[in-house]
Amino acid sequence: MTRILTVDDSAAMRQMVEVTLTSAGYAVEKASDGREALALAQAQSFDLVITHVNMPNMDGISFVRGLRELPAYRFTPVLVLTTERSDELKNEGRQAGATGWIMKPFNPERLIATVAKVLK
Repeated sequence: MTRILTVDDSAAMRQMVEVTLTSAGYAVEKASDGREALALAQAQSFDLVITHVNMPNMDGISFVRGLRELPAYRFTPVLVLTTERSDELKNEGRQAGATGWIMKPFNPERLIATVAKVLK
């Protein structure tokens, strides 16, 4: 089964993403910030990571940079799910190693389609 790590400081958002992805047959693990997510990524294996940008302790861009430093995650797809629309921040995310950018509020069908696309 495909394993996805989702990272967001909002419990409600973590739950919405989890419900959406588990209904599509994915196994989901959740973290509340980049630091917690990085520890999970070091301890477990994930096929895809979805992260928010603005979080306490370690923001999403720093998390993506840290994740890309781990050999097991150099080529793992990483999607950024956020309300941030700035081209500058999107460029920073791409430079850090993000695969794609999804705007909140997300459409569940579009999220599932995007996940399926990046996992091919």
